[in-house]
Amino acid sequence: MSNSRIFKARKRIALIAHDNKKAELIDWVYYNRGVLSRHELFATGTTGRLVEEAIDRPVTKLLSGPLGGDQQIGALVAEGAVDLIIFFWDPMASQPHDPDIKALLRLGVVWNIPMACNRASADFMLTSPLMNDEYESSLTDYSVYLSRKV
Repeated sequence: MSNSRIFKARKRIALIAHDNKKAELIDWVYYNRGVLSRHELFATGTTGRLVEEAIDRPVTKLLSGPLGGDQQIGALVAEGAVDLIIFFWDPMASQPHDPDIKALLRLGVVWNIPMACNRASADFMLTSPLMNDEYESSLTDYSVYLSRKV
């Protein structure tokens, strides 16, 4: 396993929002449409359709979160096909797919993917000078785990 992963200057950004946070995410996406237009966008279900409508730009749309979209994003993270996750989640609502959400967030940490879970962290992420250039992300060495005897 390599000890790093290169994020190109054109980032691959996953956009996810729970129902009660979709309007906030769409407002944020519209406000940042100029910056986002320089990157490749992925989104779960309805969020992807709403993003496309808001900024008139193609989005790779996956399944709805509860139907497997969160897991699809997680798979893309593990494959090195997503560089950032912007996930406006609702801390006040129980979700039927909470285990999927936890698994997605865990994979983001395992693969050292920048993640923003609210508007302020998304603003900081998008305005970082690191967004405009290639970036080398250090990866944890899991060789001990992979070579364990079971």
